[in-house]
Amino acid sequence: MSSDHIVPVRVYLTIFTALVVGTVATVAVAGVDLGWLNTPVALAIAITKASLVVLFFMHVRYSPRLIQLTAVAGFIWFLIMVTFTLSDYLTRDILALGK
Repeated sequence: MSSDHIVPVRVYLTIFTALVVGTVATVAVAGVDLGWLNTPVALAIAITKASLVVLFFMHVRYSPRLIQLTAVAGFIWFLIMVTFTLSDYLTRDILALGK
């Protein structure tokens, strides 16, 4: 694997700023009662931040297609597992109350 790409510092600063904004958004959303949407919103923000880290700081964006495919497959598997977990977590009250 060659490391022919040179990423400008400006890109790293932009991603850093986006991560800081995401962290502020996470803290702000944590203080707001969104009902059942609290967990999905927090996970959406976390997934967005994790995607930025994987793409830019781990250089997956500049990697060969096979590595990108592996990263995407892992991300899809993660989304499937989160969906299973949330489908159980979000329906526990409904099943407990017998609705």
